[in-house]
Amino acid sequence: MGPVSLIAARNGVAVVFGLNGLAVASWFARVPAAKDALDLTAGQLGLLMLTLSAGAVLALPTAGMVAHRLGAARTVAIGALAASAGLVLAGVAASALGSIPVVGVGLFAIGFGAGSCEVAMNVEAAAVERRLGRTIMPRFHAAWSLGTVAGAGLGAAAARLEVPIGAHLAVMAVIVGGGTLVAVRSFLPGERAAAEGGPKGGGLLAAWREPRTVLIGLLVLVMAFTEGTANDWLAVAFVDGHGVSEAAGAASFAVFVAAMTVGRTVGTVALDRWGRPRVLWATMALAAAGAAVTVYANSVPLALAGVALWGVGACLGFPVGMSAAADDESRASARVSVVAVIGYTAFLAGPPLVGLLGDRVGVLRALLVVPLLIVPALALVPALRPPRTPVPTREPSLVRD
Repeated sequence: MGPVSLIAARNGVAVVFGLNGLAVASWFARVPAAKDALDLTAGQLGLLMLTLSAGAVLALPTAGMVAHRLGAARTVAIGALAASAGLVLAGVAASALGSIPVVGVGLFAIGFGAGSCEVAMNVEAAAVERRLGRTIMPRFHAAWSLGTVAGAGLGAAAARLEVPIGAHLAVMAVIVGGGTLVAVRSFLPGERAAAEGGPKGGGLLAAWREPRTVLIGLLVLVMAFTEGTANDWLAVAFVDGHGVSEAAGAASFAVFVAAMTVGRTVGTVALDRWGRPRVLWATMALAAAGAAVTVYANSVPLALAGVALWGVGACLGFPVGMSAAADDESRASARVSVVAVIGYTAFLAGPPLVGLLGDRVGVLRALLVVPLLIVPALALVPALRPPRTPVPTREPSLVRD
């Protein structure tokens, strides 16, 4: 077989991140329409979205082992196909069947597929990053955010044109599934990717006992909650709290993910210049302030400015946490898996927590839980300092057997 360059591997990983973001955002952008079609309260919607989070959280503990056996490329491909099938099922069930249980099954499939991809593609991304010898993880996550921008924009357009949820999500499923199958062909050689893809049991258990790894996981959990709350509830909060249309609600979500995309694209420059702690302290403070402005703004333009601050502030916590977990190449797989499991707990607890709060105080004011969690999490930032030993680099190309 011919050579597999790191440039091709980098591009393939970026495409996979982007398509994963497209899949998730395509559903989130149509949440207000699904809520109305199924006639759900905020609390009921939160419990329904819990099925998506449950699928992701259940996939994470086993994703490393699956990738170890099958390789990162196959694990990502299988996960993407599962998520695509879930998009079709959830969309058809919401728009044509009106069946809440069937929507839940579809959301579980989306979550399980996306969760399986999450570990494998982040470990693959960390392997590419180490071999390139420079920080690029935030840009992979920027590709994910770019995918969410596309998903949110297309979702807003579909809502405005009154395209049925089922038809819209079916088209997105074809794009996500087909595109991923092509992109994974550029991943690192199979046997090396498989070795990177999943830790052995002893290594995984040891990683759970490492204080630094757990602290990184806790910070990633808070930042995943910060990001996930906007993903789950921002469109609904604007519709219910600021009185805008469903299309405008989807557009507010687009502002958030666009801000995250910009922040992740330029964030590597800030990280290289000022280091992880200073940049994270500043961005986390922006996220807290932005969420507060989003809630208390007395006009939609000001609220959107808060959303933009929230997006810029939330953009680096997750990818920098993944990079920090992968600082030591020999322990990267185990630590990334542990941090992913801890971080994704936010996606399990977040939707019902905000939904239940929304039933009492309204979805918009329930978003204030974000700054209340960010402030104490600032104390966790020093755990992400890079080790003193330089990260080893590799040759610029590899050969597939």
